[in-house]
Amino acid sequence: MIIKILGTGCTNCKKLEEHANQAVKEMGIDAKVEKVEDFMEIMKYGVMKTPALVVDEQVKSAGKVLSAEEIKKHL
Repeated sequence: MIIKILGTGCTNCKKLEEHANQAVKEMGIDAKVEKVEDFMEIMKYGVMKTPALVVDEQVKSAGKVLSAEEIKKHL
C-alpha cells in the first residue's frame, strides 16, 4: 500500500503526514507513506486544497487534517 500526503510543506501537511504514519504503525500494516510537495504532481490528482490524502492513487481527503483514527477508515 502506498499512502501519499499531498502538500507544499505547510504545518497542516506535516500534521497529516504524522497522523498517517501513526495510523500505519497502530494498524501494523505494510504501507509506505510518501510526501509529495511538487505542485505539478499535486495537480495531477485534481486536488485544489491541501493537505490531501491519497491511498493507492485514490484521493481520499483534501483540504483538512484527518486524525489517525479517520485515516484508519481509509486504509
